Amino acid sequence: MVVMRSAPWVALLAVTGGVAAADRVDKRDLAHSEPHYPSPWMKPTAQGWEDAYAKAREFVSQLTLAEKVNLTTGVGWEGEQCVGQVGSIPRLGFRSLCMQDSPLGIRFADYVSAFSSGQTVAASFDRSLMYQRGKAMGEENKIKGVDVLLGPVAGPIGRAPEGGRNWEGFSPDPYLTGVAIGETIKGIQDAGVIACAKHFIGNEQEHFRQVGESQDRGYNISEAISSNIDDKTMHELYLWPFVDAVRAGVGSIMCSYNQVNNSYSCQNSKMLNDLLKGELGFQGFVMSDWQAQHSGAASSVAGLDMTMPGDTVFNSGFSFWGTNLTLAVLNGTVPQWRVDDMAMRIMAAYFKVGRTVENQIPINFDSWTRDTEGPIHFAVNEGYQQINWHVDAQENHGDLIREIGAKSTVLLKNDGALPLKKPKFLAVIGEDAGPNPEGPNGCDNRGCDSGTLAMGWGSGTADFPYLVTPIDALTYQALEDHTRIEAVLNNSAWDTTQKLISQEGATALVFANADSGEGFIAIDGNEGDRKNLTLWGNGDELIKNVSSICNNTIVIIHSVGPTLVTEWYDSPNVTAILWAGLPGQESGRSIVDVLYGRVNPAARTPFTWAAKREDYGADILYEPNNGNGAPQQDFTEGVFIDYRALDHANIDPIFEFGFGLSYTTFEYSDLHVTKSNAGEYKPTTGKTAEAPTFGNYSTDLDDYLFPASSFPYIWQYIYPYVNTTSSLKDASQDPEYGQSAEEFLPPGATDSDAQNLNPAGPGPKDQPGGNPQLWDVLYTVTATIKNTGNIVGEEVPQLYVSLGNKDDPKVVLRGFDRIEIEPGCTATFRAELTRRDISNWDVESQNWIVTDSPKTVYVGPSSRKLPLSAPLS
Repeated sequence: MVVMRSAPWVALLAVTGGVAAADRVDKRDLAHSEPHYPSPWMKPTAQGWEDAYAKAREFVSQLTLAEKVNLTTGVGWEGEQCVGQVGSIPRLGFRSLCMQDSPLGIRFADYVSAFSSGQTVAASFDRSLMYQRGKAMGEENKIKGVDVLLGPVAGPIGRAPEGGRNWEGFSPDPYLTGVAIGETIKGIQDAGVIACAKHFIGNEQEHFRQVGESQDRGYNISEAISSNIDDKTMHELYLWPFVDAVRAGVGSIMCSYNQVNNSYSCQNSKMLNDLLKGELGFQGFVMSDWQAQHSGAASSVAGLDMTMPGDTVFNSGFSFWGTNLTLAVLNGTVPQWRVDDMAMRIMAAYFKVGRTVENQIPINFDSWTRDTEGPIHFAVNEGYQQINWHVDAQENHGDLIREIGAKSTVLLKNDGALPLKKPKFLAVIGEDAGPNPEGPNGCDNRGCDSGTLAMGWGSGTADFPYLVTPIDALTYQALEDHTRIEAVLNNSAWDTTQKLISQEGATALVFANADSGEGFIAIDGNEGDRKNLTLWGNGDELIKNVSSICNNTIVIIHSVGPTLVTEWYDSPNVTAILWAGLPGQESGRSIVDVLYGRVNPAARTPFTWAAKREDYGADILYEPNNGNGAPQQDFTEGVFIDYRALDHANIDPIFEFGFGLSYTTFEYSDLHVTKSNAGEYKPTTGKTAEAPTFGNYSTDLDDYLFPASSFPYIWQYIYPYVNTTSSLKDASQDPEYGQSAEEFLPPGATDSDAQNLNPAGPGPKDQPGGNPQLWDVLYTVTATIKNTGNIVGEEVPQLYVSLGNKDDPKVVLRGFDRIEIEPGCTATFRAELTRRDISNWDVESQNWIVTDSPKTVYVGPSSRKLPLSAPLS
């Protein structure tokens, strides 16, 4: 942790002019993150956590120090069946907790579903579907024996459209992402599985996220990238959806690989102690990303509660915690209350989702092999036994995935070409319409772009139980309709394609895609992040070539975000454009449902489609800019990303945020705003209780010697025990052993006294998620919507607010709904505006304020089409 001067929260970089400035940042001007200690301890009366706290207290009070350490420390990479597991507590019959990817299913498991991506379901603008998706994923995880689902994602939020993992999250709009992550968490945890919201925070690109990964690609850096974010931007943009996650009761939050203002996220006391556990009042546990921990005692007092996968580097056998955390408590470096609080947070999250010690579901799959029998400790080939039971967890979730895929498909253009009605002749063009020749799971972690694109690559994936490709579903529909259908599933086979589409009466369906993923995989020079915003496989050229010949060319895009459609979207021969996102296993049937009108499209684009890459403002840092030090990514654009950036610069997009067409039409009228009698906002005052401890622990080193008579020692496995009892120093094997907490930890790091409550945070009995008055309803807004077409349809009315300050976006999303309306009928759109919705973060008072600037509410079908407006008095 870098201690800074006490004035502003963060001082952003000042880069001098000239060529040298691009290569190296002036070290004296690097951003800093101020320290904040001690780490807040749980509140026994926090609303929604009272019962979980009581159960955790009863359990943790029975634990020895070694058992508490076991709960906090992973057993090592490939140490057991899941991608991450902590140690077990056999004495109390508590098996090892299982942590498993991913945000769209269960990674490395058989007989599980492959769901639509987060970004895709965000396009539905449907809270119910967001919840149902989370519930279904939670159900499957529970059946497989997973305790913590590693998702959903709000980081990256999508600062730059090229960001490799944007598709794992929801949207660059914080309000939409906040709603989506909250509904997803509720669904997961209602199913009895702990959700882990990630990656906290500022994890907006794959380049330079890890030193080893970067060095392997020839980048000479010694530290991971620093995301340099100012206080106002942090609160109003990047922290915003994590507030909704905490408000939803999320049990776990994963800290990220990157640094924030030059302090690693997993030991950044400002982020973890102050913002997350203090201001937001988060009661669950903070888990490190895999190999994102960089220190032992320092990360503990900075707010980290669980280290994953436990070893410092994969399969090293060394850990910052484990034995070292045991010794840190014994020698007084880390106070007992901090380890107790770690264990309390983990167990409270466990009990909060309805879990019990008595009815634990066995882990019935293995991440490292599909063999029925094999080594339980895969990394070292030890413990041969049954490790896979091949339990089918899919239930009927395919139907839900199909529904989500269809209801999340955005109709961007339609000149009357859709819906299809028993067309005479379909010419299906493009590799994206067909299968991967090696099968849907032919590439590890989906690390290729072959065949139709239904998910990105990396740890955020799941194995397909099957994949219905577009050509599969289109062929089946053609058989029913007696439609002639032919396909050319090769983007380079132009001669064959030309002959097909030149025939009389052809309706050409051109499928194209753009892929991205996690940084440990690179495809065609795309090192996780996209190199550009063009379609892959020469998709743009394919569309232009087909539409130059066929006057009824319908384009379907599967992608991880926006692509540049500028060169062909307005061609009169391109009669329709659809964005189908990453729809998962039911891809083909979902798109056919929309193409043929079984589902009337109502989805909205969850990001902006700009004319040029430069229009987005923010971009990826592709080359190190700080010598061999940490690359410095300055978020100088502040809150102006995606549609906010284009609005701010008065740039017209191709398709604006929130845009989407229907097969019917709607009309908006009768906007009404009713003001509520909410009280005055008051900062939270008072103090916490003193830091509690639970149970006692032995100070006799002999009690921590590895119990060789109880179980065999497994090489590389991370234990809480010591190998010698001659002295604490000998047991540590640390040449720098001997410094006291006062000598190397920041002031206050071990303080157990009662602490002042955060003025912007919750009180002792309040629901976590900030000052409770932020959720007071200040205004109720209603509007009338009429279906002026001839068929039933769903409309997505959106509410935007102009906050009125010169440094604010023109408008920000603050409400939406998805409403089904019969033809000729009307419906009422209703939304509530909370104090939070119309507030700004004030860096001076360190609290939320409603400024005196005039504020206006707008309602309409997209961020740029807002026919109704009214002032907020």
